[in-house]
Parts: sequence; C-alpha cells; structure tokens
Amino acid sequence: MISRRHLIRSVGGLSALGISTAAYGVGVEPELRPRITRYHPMPRQWPADLPLKIAVIADIHACDPWMSLERIEAIVDQTNALKPDLIALLGDYVAGHHHVTRVIPAAEWARVLAGLKAPLGVHAVMGNHDYWDDKVVQLAGHGPTVAHRALETAGIPVYENDVVRLSKDGRSFWLAGLGDQLAYVAGRRYGHARSFGADDLDATLAKTTDDAPIILLAHEPYIATRVPARVALQLSGHTHGGQVRLLGWSPALPRQHGVPLVYGHLRLKCDVVISGGLGCSIIPVRVGVPPEIVEVTLGRPPVATVS
Repeated sequence: MISRRHLIRSVGGLSALGISTAAYGVGVEPELRPRITRYHPMPRQWPADLPLKIAVIADIHACDPWMSLERIEAIVDQTNALKPDLIALLGDYVAGHHHVTRVIPAAEWARVLAGLKAPLGVHAVMGNHDYWDDKVVQLAGHGPTVAHRALETAGIPVYENDVVRLSKDGRSFWLAGLGDQLAYVAGRRYGHARSFGADDLDATLAKTTDDAPIILLAHEPYIATRVPARVALQLSGHTHGGQVRLLGWSPALPRQHGVPLVYGHLRLKCDVVISGGLGCSIIPVRVGVPPEIVEVTLGRPPVATVS
C-alpha cells in the first residue's frame, strides 16, 4: 500500500531533479493519453492453443479535473479499439485524494463504463478506496459499496469472493474476483479494533468445480504470495506503479515478503501482472509511470496456413 508519508517523501525527492520535473509530474504526466502496455505471459496452467486477449483497466479515480467523464469516455473508446475477448476492471473507481474540483458521482462514471464492450463481457472487483469512501459500509463492516451498486446497475457484474465460468472456442476457464484486501479501516470512528479485508481466497477458489484454468482478479497484488499454482494468472492494480518511478525504482512502495509487487509481470506460483493504472491516489502526481491500459494475451494465436 502507498502511504502518505512515503509518497510525499518520494515527491519531495524530486527537488533534486529540479522544479520542472515536479511540474511535469503534476501538470503533464497524470493527464497523458493512456499508453497500451502489452504482456504475453505463458503460464503452464493455461492451454497454449487457447488464445485469450484481456484488456485491464485499473485505478480510474474519477474526479475533475484529473479524470473527467470525457477522459473516461476516451479510455472506454481506446479499450474497445483493442477488441479484447474480455475486459477486467480492477477497482478504485472513486477519487483517491482531495485535490479535486468535483467528485464525480458513482452513477455518472458507471454509465460511461457501461460503454465497454467485449464478447466475454466486462467484469469488475472493488478497490480499497471504493470501500474507504463509503462511510455507511465502513460503519456496518460489510458491503456492497456505492461503487459496487453503481456498476451492477450499469450492467457490469462485480465479484466479491465469487467466480464465473466462461468459455471461448468451446474451451472453459474460470474468472475469480477477490474481495478487497484493505477494505475496512480500524479506528474509533468506525468501531473496528483492527483493519481487515473483505477477501477470502480459499473460499473463492473453492467455488470452482472442475480443473479448468483460473484467472484471478485482485485489486491489491499482495495476495500473490499466497495464490496457489492452481491459478494461471493474477491481474492486479492498486500500486500505480509507485506513482513516482525513477529508473525502475518505486521509493513509495517497499517489497512485500521480499517480493517486489509493484509493477509489471512477475512469475510466482502463478503469473502476476500488475497494472500501473490510470489515475492518482493521495496527491495528483505521476512521474515515470504514465497512465496505462494493459493488454494481456494468453495462449498462442492459431498459425495461418496456405492451402
């Protein structure tokens, strides 16, 4: 998790690079057109002859002026243009900081996301800010959040420790969505003695009823050290790639259990792809990790033959 202290320290360190770099991090990079970052992992659990293209959208953090409805519409169009088989939304739809001119209501950004199209559907999980922003859910100690309800009203299913069986070319696989790992905040305000998550990895995976390969959607990547080899691929966001990334180093994010679960493609017991996301958290700054839409392709496309 990115802490305010670590992130502010990282941004403060930019002074050594000059005021112009800091200005770029605030005024330019956060608002760049998202790049398309492509990965082609080859997990042994996934059939090599089953090609599947997944578009991944993470950490939108909808708000004016940084992530307006018009900008989200452009992201929807850019994602649809990839012609993916399925689209995964990895959480943190709400604004993650207070440096905004307008907080965009969930119903508004959800209606825009309803424009996403893919043959195998659009599938979503929640992020920590979606929980933290919902005071009613925080007090109750259970969901669903406002963001969850808005997405489902817009026709996008949201998975919290649940699975769905999908098929392509007559071949089946499981899509599993994990509850958020940082959902509930401890403190007198909410009556929780400790922070706790809404995630249950074991119960989620137990809902699969055959040995078809599994793709796991988990907002935070940190569960990766516990994910069994039964899973072929884990898709995560949350980190924003550190939001400040200098020469491949993200000073705001320490290793988790010795593993650099910050950005990119890693191979643990399963393949893990961590998106750098689209928006900003805590403060509207990005340096060295521009906004991105991730495209993950599994399997090998069929080889064309000449008759």
